[in-house]
Amino acid sequence: MPSTYQAVIGLEIHAELETASKMFCACPVVDVTVAPPNSAVCPVCAGMPGVLPVINHRAVEYALRVALALDCEIYNTSIFARKNYFYPDLPKGYQISQYEEPLARHGQLRIRTSTGERDIRIRRVHIEEDTGKSTHVQDGDEAYSLVDLNRSGVPLLEIVTEPDLHTPEEVRAYAQGLRTVLQYVGVNSGDMQKGVLRIEPNISVRPVGREMLGTRTEVKNLNSFRALERAVAYEIDRQIELIEGGGKVVQETVGWDESAQATFSQRSKEEAHDYRYFPEPDLPPLHVDDVWIEQVRADLPEMPEAKFTRFITEYDLSPYDADVLIQEKSVADYFEALLAASAVAPKKAVNWVTGQLFGLMNEHAQAIDQVRVTPDALGALIQRVEAGEINHNTGKKVLAEMFPSGKSAEVIIEEKGLRQVSDDAAILPWVEAVLAENPAQVETYLQGKESVARWLFGQVMRKAKGRANPAVVQKALDEALATLKNDA
Repeated sequence: MPSTYQAVIGLEIHAELETASKMFCACPVVDVTVAPPNSAVCPVCAGMPGVLPVINHRAVEYALRVALALDCEIYNTSIFARKNYFYPDLPKGYQISQYEEPLARHGQLRIRTSTGERDIRIRRVHIEEDTGKSTHVQDGDEAYSLVDLNRSGVPLLEIVTEPDLHTPEEVRAYAQGLRTVLQYVGVNSGDMQKGVLRIEPNISVRPVGREMLGTRTEVKNLNSFRALERAVAYEIDRQIELIEGGGKVVQETVGWDESAQATFSQRSKEEAHDYRYFPEPDLPPLHVDDVWIEQVRADLPEMPEAKFTRFITEYDLSPYDADVLIQEKSVADYFEALLAASAVAPKKAVNWVTGQLFGLMNEHAQAIDQVRVTPDALGALIQRVEAGEINHNTGKKVLAEMFPSGKSAEVIIEEKGLRQVSDDAAILPWVEAVLAENPAQVETYLQGKESVARWLFGQVMRKAKGRANPAVVQKALDEALATLKNDA
């Protein structure tokens, strides 16, 4: 982005609250990616005439957890409102939401980027219900749409920032940070592929130094951090190019075309008055007293930012390592369980978890709570490496065997005969055999090209099938080469 312009970005993030039942009825909350269409629907969430909504107590508790975790000001009384608009997947013709009097305001979330740390202000946190889902079908010359109301009425929390963000990197950092908070307080899995977390950035640009905001566009329903970052970057560049070319940015809602890596216009951007908000006549004001608020606050777990600081001070980790570990609560819990189960140094544990274990998780497309290698099993493996029973490379191979099988390191080491050999008497024949089999390389070494010794070392390790203690091999090889040099 040219330095003469500044992007100004605010985010609206919609997070499904993973309660057992929907926001205003007793229908179960189901996984819409696998449940049969319209299998979790009743007259209330289908918008039938004459039905009455009832507020889900657990959904309000979950909303309080998030608002308190974000250091928001909680309002004892908030009002539900009707947000009127017409789409096929909105069965009532309106959405029950909150507008003028939301549950919470004035929070903050700290982000870390390549330029440092800063707090992003949160304007409001409010409760609403989700819509249904439309599927558009093109069957030859025939085009039609199908509506699934399983998601209709699912509790939804909308978290809106102030326009405090300025770069795609900051936008991604905030979205990832909020996802982490939602996971820590136990209200949302963060599984963006299933649509339980949807992000909508509002983007405008202005000349550097100007206070007045430019005309904004909103990118709808982004469900991956990669798409979020790319859509924001594209829209910033598009707006600047339009202005530089003498055009004007139009206030509109746009979508993101992943295949084209470009935004496309969907409709003109609505303002609040377009929705004709008015208080929901079928619901009383929502009242949360101070006792309940403090009970929820007391039950909150350690938050990501506090855990980040503790990991640095308690375990002497770098900010980078601490940040990687806290991104997923389950990863942070695994790491601490590993330390508790073994005498492994924290830095060693970080390297194995974020290096070898993460690599296997990516390869097998598994989350850490699906991994069969328990923290104590990984700790036992690392201890064997540190004790010299097996070398580091063999340890990686053992972990690769443990990952799909769930077997212990001890069993795999015994089954495959991988225990490291440190006996001089056993290693010396391998050294002598390599020197005898490679006279040309030995002669090159004796003529002064000492780098050949590294190649010879590798040949000894290969002959030992990786089981030899590298330090003992190096010592034996150095002594044998020194003897040859003295005899030459």
